[in-house]
Amino acid sequence: MSEWLGLREKVCVVTGAGSGIGQAIALAFASAGATVVALDRDRDGCRRTADEAKRAGATADAIVCDVTEPDAVAAAALQTTNGFGRCDVLVNNAGILRPGDVATVSLADWNALMQVNLTAYLCCAQAFGRDMLARGAGALVHIASIAASEPQGFSGAYSVSKAGVAMLSRQIAFEWGPRGVRSNTVSPGLVRTPMSEAFYQAPGVLERREQVVPLRRVAAPADIADVVVFLASERARYVTGQEVVVDGGFAQTLMSHVPRPGFG
Repeated sequence: MSEWLGLREKVCVVTGAGSGIGQAIALAFASAGATVVALDRDRDGCRRTADEAKRAGATADAIVCDVTEPDAVAAAALQTTNGFGRCDVLVNNAGILRPGDVATVSLADWNALMQVNLTAYLCCAQAFGRDMLARGAGALVHIASIAASEPQGFSGAYSVSKAGVAMLSRQIAFEWGPRGVRSNTVSPGLVRTPMSEAFYQAPGVLERREQVVPLRRVAAPADIADVVVFLASERARYVTGQEVVVDGGFAQTLMSHVPRPGFG
């Protein structure tokens, strides 16, 4: 499978790689034979991910990086190219979630979420994309959410930031495509991660969520990682500017909420 993907020895950078979806993506790249660069502001988390990638037989490095700090991102990009000679793939994955309704959300909370979930994606794309553009080859995959197209209430800037990610990816695809660089988005639905785990600790939440997903289960991070790795691979070499929703069919259930006597 790793040879089929064409990722062997490709240098793949993953932000927010210390846990959850980011960690799963990094380890999926490792399984495909890629060189993995794990970025996270959590020193222990990104080191654990890099160590696990090495145990899987991959070459890996851990870089402590706060993606909201442009100088730190620039330094991480330089360390990557100095250490491995290039950057072939960037996965923008780092993200945060904060509660807040539109009527009262503070600008501080709004701006903090936008900074991590959207502006940092641009910063990382510019820093790591510079090498791709110079060589005329590379792929970016950005993690958005079904909240990019379906408003997630009482979550502050979350949906707005994820909608921005989807459009940022499309703009990069248009501008960088002629220079040999692809850009795509993966939008997960319900996924059980450290960030969402508190929800699943509430009695009955897991069961209720499973019932609204046509595939009748909540995703694991690996479900998202497999799609990301495909989009980053040579098998997706003619795919750019696209958004792939990975939600077990959840987004297709809207009309089921409408009473329709006599239909099922």
